[in-house]
Amino acid sequence: ELRLYRATKFPLEWTLEKVLINKPLIDASLVQYEDNWWLFASDFTRYGTEKNAELEIWYSSSPLGPWKEHRQNPIYKADKSLGARNGGRLFMFEGSLYRPGQDCSGTYGRKIKLYKVEKLSKEEYKEVPVELGIEEPKKGRNAWNGMRYHHLDAQQLESGRWIAVMDGDRVPSGDSTRRSISGYLGFLLAIVLVTFVGFVKGAINCYIPPSFWAAPARRNELSRILPVYRFNQKVRRYSTSLGRYITATKARLNEKTWSNKLFFCVIALLGTVNVCIAVHFLLGGNGTEEAYTHQGQRSQFTMVTMTYEARLWNLKMFVEHYSRCESVREIVVVWNKGNPPGSDAFDSTVPVRIRVEELNSLNNRFRVDPLIKTRAVLELDDDIMMTCSDVEKGFKVWREHPERMVGFYPRMIDGDPPQYRNERYARGKKGYNLILTGAAFMDSEFAFRRYWSEEAREGRDYVHKNFNCEDLLMNFMYANASSGAGGRTVEYVHPAWAIDTSKLSSVAISRDTQKHYDVRTKCLAKFSSIYGPLPQKWEFGRREDGWDK
Repeated sequence: ELRLYRATKFPLEWTLEKVLINKPLIDASLVQYEDNWWLFASDFTRYGTEKNAELEIWYSSSPLGPWKEHRQNPIYKADKSLGARNGGRLFMFEGSLYRPGQDCSGTYGRKIKLYKVEKLSKEEYKEVPVELGIEEPKKGRNAWNGMRYHHLDAQQLESGRWIAVMDGDRVPSGDSTRRSISGYLGFLLAIVLVTFVGFVKGAINCYIPPSFWAAPARRNELSRILPVYRFNQKVRRYSTSLGRYITATKARLNEKTWSNKLFFCVIALLGTVNVCIAVHFLLGGNGTEEAYTHQGQRSQFTMVTMTYEARLWNLKMFVEHYSRCESVREIVVVWNKGNPPGSDAFDSTVPVRIRVEELNSLNNRFRVDPLIKTRAVLELDDDIMMTCSDVEKGFKVWREHPERMVGFYPRMIDGDPPQYRNERYARGKKGYNLILTGAAFMDSEFAFRRYWSEEAREGRDYVHKNFNCEDLLMNFMYANASSGAGGRTVEYVHPAWAIDTSKLSSVAISRDTQKHYDVRTKCLAKFSSIYGPLPQKWEFGRREDGWDK
């Protein structure tokens, strides 16, 4: 039934006023146009219609009815891509009536289509498609409407401007059911493979006693169930033959040959793959890597990476991956050396801006850039690959404490003179006081201006001379700025995994680890003498969500 409810206490209490139409109409939309009320809806129980492909119209002189069917019903009945199913309320714009409809090809509510009604009368209906003017989502499941957006409600404000609410989804319709089926099927196949191996190796036996198929002893019983007796005899013969074949196969498979070892290795691999598939589909969520809210709000940040001509292949992979992260608004490439590529050289869902530098210097990473439109900046080396989920975690933590640097690579700097060591040392000390800016969020205005202040000039000259330690200098700038207030300057977020792709190429900046550490130890001594020591230590595992363990 299509029912009409009246508010008794708006907007939470309603009572049934009447049944308008005694049919299971869905996505009904009511509009007053010219001298009549018009009702657009779909009835998928109508004979000969395809689901999500049917549209029909009803009209009345009153919204309370009685309602009469349009002469052309059903208006659509066969093509789900035409937008037959309503995608929101009809609305008037500049004297014309518009109807949002759903393109349901591939999945329910794949996208909204907009139609301009050219003719609407009791005898005739005609509509033509027009551009909706909504930018298509490009980030797939990482966007709130990446897989489908299927309802639009537009309203004009008193100011004359328009505002709209839209319904979107990160996954196609029925995704949870498909994932459950795939997961349980993976577990079932893994169990079958384990059972097979156990059976072949003798850990599992299947024995049916001969008496199970034995004929009854008494003649009257035998005559009464003779067909069953004959059937049992056939089953016994087939079972005996099958048993002999299985025994021979087990004997062959238990022979200690390389082919048998390879066979069982393949079986083990298939079992592992099926378990991984099952875990992925049943416990791995819906595949989205969406943004976290802070105080109920979402935001965006700019990614800044520094590279040069020899690492272009790395950069392309970097841009393609991170541009799909939901909160990334723009990627700025600081081009230090060589012929820069065009922005169209990248497979990106967000704008890519190439900032060509005149001087090849690591200081360029933190250059003040008035074209950056976001307060938050993620400085990320072009050879570091991590999940969008981890990036979004870091962004959320930074939004909680924008006065800090929030990053993914902690270090513990101590000793006299201070020594630069790896993360393992920080883990042993159960704390850290420095974050590498090769993967860190920061306040672009504060951090960049601080780095390019007159106070930091001597440090910048040292960085340029040694082509190293710009991240250490930034940590000293943060520590020096907050030393009077005694506030915390850095915070760590533990990534699920991170890959350093520079290990796969010959163009890494610092391939000699010990030499690299020696240079950075000298940097620490230099910066400590100029700007004072770094803070003492902040412990791992202080966050309630466990993101810093």
